[in-house]
Amino acid sequence: MWKISVALLFFAAPVFAQERATAYDALRVVGKQFGRESVNRVISVTGVDGDPQPETWKVLLEDRRSRGGVREVEVAGRRVVSERARPMAGSFEGARIDTSQLNLDSSGAFSVASHTAEKSSTAFSTASYTLRTDEHGEPVWIVTLQNGSRPVGTIYVGANRGTVRRTEGMFAGTTMKDIEIDEPPRPRPDASGVLREAKSRISHSFYIAQHEARNTFERVKRSFSDFINRE
Repeated sequence: MWKISVALLFFAAPVFAQERATAYDALRVVGKQFGRESVNRVISVTGVDGDPQPETWKVLLEDRRSRGGVREVEVAGRRVVSERARPMAGSFEGARIDTSQLNLDSSGAFSVASHTAEKSSTAFSTASYTLRTDEHGEPVWIVTLQNGSRPVGTIYVGANRGTVRRTEGMFAGTTMKDIEIDEPPRPRPDASGVLREAKSRISHSFYIAQHEARNTFERVKRSFSDFINRE
């Protein structure tokens, strides 16, 4: 189980990240294979069953020359192992990831997600990742934690500032809209009943976890622009 201790998770994650490629590593491979400009046409990056990093990454690229307009590239061991054209439903508008906004690699996303899971007392064994844009066109990591084959929680982390946007299966689904950003919500025992008090307590816990996630982000943040330009 990954729910051992926060300190152990932070020290263990970089070690595993060296053994398996991170999402940034996969994007670098794509850039070398298809040209540096290709990293500006990324639609999504996904990896499943990571412990903490997955064995393979699938990168979707906008490719209007291919049938369907999308090319799926699979990267394993820091090399391209397959590629194929794929159809994509809907518009490309807002789907491209602005890689200049990326400040969180998949290893950092794991650190933020695992700390959040620790605060919610959620035990897990593997993590699956999706990097894509949200409804505002901003990059977001969606990290789904699994215990065996069973999903136990999903965490949405902004890939620019590392903010935990919301969770599923944790903190009763509390989101940023449910808390006051400048001051943590406090339990209101005099409010209308036990349910309101419980909701206030959960929101307060989410606020604390979110605040600590920002501190974690400051330790693990990594600019993709700096990363790709150092090769």
